[in-house]
Amino acid sequence: MENNIIQETLEKRGETYGDFEDVAQVSQLLKGIVIHAGNRKKLTDVQREALEMICVKLARISMGDPDYEDNWRDIAGYAILGGSLEKE
Repeated sequence: MENNIIQETLEKRGETYGDFEDVAQVSQLLKGIVIHAGNRKKLTDVQREALEMICVKLARISMGDPDYEDNWRDIAGYAILGGSLEKE
């Protein structure tokens, strides 16, 4: 029974976000570009994590349902956190 629920969840997520392996590949490519750019040593842990999470969301958008609003909202949220804009 538990395995069926897990499988259903994975299938549903796949419909929304795209194939996990494809998303992982795109996400890792994006992270490699962003994190290995010239300013990486200037980034705080929070900024680096925010950028990495934005990469995950961009990969999900590009490989899955581009109209799934949560991904876009999450990108906005991570940008606010990475830029410490919530403190303003």
